[in-house]
Amino acid sequence: MDLKGNQVIATSRQAVWQALNDAEVLQACIPGCSELNGNAEDGFEAVVTQKVGPVKATFKGAVKLTDITEAESYRIVGEGKGGAAGFAKGSAFVRLEDVEGGTKLSYDVEAKVGGKLAQIGSRVVHGVAAKLADQFFENFEAIVAPPNEVVVEEVEEEKPEKGWFGKLLDWIKKLTG
Repeated sequence: MDLKGNQVIATSRQAVWQALNDAEVLQACIPGCSELNGNAEDGFEAVVTQKVGPVKATFKGAVKLTDITEAESYRIVGEGKGGAAGFAKGSAFVRLEDVEGGTKLSYDVEAKVGGKLAQIGSRVVHGVAAKLADQFFENFEAIVAPPNEVVVEEVEEEKPEKGWFGKLLDWIKKLTG
């Protein structure tokens, strides 16, 4: 299975790079991820629960980063096992480049699945993988580049001082009120 795509993230390339190497940020972004430990230098270990078609499984896996060019690109190589559900292994090449409005993150994934996952069919697996990639980027952008919040200050309107006639009307309203 091959999956390619890109996403423009409205923040600096350095901020995107740091987030892509932060276990806490990645855990929060990966759909179904209950654990993610490690670091960019030594690799990451993860526990992810996903449903692919009729098969729901908890995958335990490890990924290693290779071919690292600081703040520009790296290759992710990994493998996960989901018990009777099967396995997934593959790699992804991730590139960052400055564009108007932020940083363009491009990815090119090659993956293989086996076991029950392979029996489901490549169209279903590919559809789920694309959906998970979209969810990852929605989560990632919400954390790394949240939308600008517009702060609206309430300004108390200054009311002109009432003259003697206005004060008299207020007093009459209170009496009849």
